[in-house]
Amino acid sequence: MKIAVVRDILDANERIARENRRLFDRKGLLVMNLMSSPGAGKTSLLEQTIEALGGDLRLGVIEGDIQSSKDAERIARRGVQVVQINTGGACHLDGNMIRDALDALDLDRMDLLVVENVGNLVCPAEFHVGEDFKAMILSVTEGEDKPAKYPLMFRESKVLVINKIDLLPYLDCSVEQIREEALRVNPELVLFEVSCKTGEGLDRWVEWLKETTLARRPPLE
Repeated sequence: MKIAVVRDILDANERIARENRRLFDRKGLLVMNLMSSPGAGKTSLLEQTIEALGGDLRLGVIEGDIQSSKDAERIARRGVQVVQINTGGACHLDGNMIRDALDALDLDRMDLLVVENVGNLVCPAEFHVGEDFKAMILSVTEGEDKPAKYPLMFRESKVLVINKIDLLPYLDCSVEQIREEALRVNPELVLFEVSCKTGEGLDRWVEWLKETTLARRPPLE
């Protein structure tokens, strides 16, 4: 019975996620579902990305947290559209939550929508929200074993951003080992090594994101 209930929940979410995706497709909007454990640097990456884009893309953000609006406030100060979702205890965002948040955004004035999911390496990987692709951030402070411990997150993601590489001199951690373990789980992963503190590696990430977005929706003349 429990398995049947879980299947019903996932099936209902998939239906809503498909509806969201049809809306995003009509708008020509690229949607990224950004995931990580707490503190890996999702909001910092978004802040640096917004600054580096310099208005080349019209960005919108849906912030997901159990409580508070701190991350949404940080993003709002960057001058982009943002809406906060507080789950009240749920460990992930789902299609229905995203659908309810869309009324607070002007999708016609947006090229890229980023869903910053709740910090968690398990549940967000299981729920689609209508995104084009999932991207995850792994901080080097989390160690090299996460692909083996949380394979679904890596398997479901198209992109892996390895963050906080500025801390490598102080850690017993090998980025090469992280890459090998991650690619063993998902050989198709697109990988980036960055530091949101120093800016190292961010140019390659931003250019990839820009190219991927503009391939979906050419810039306005």
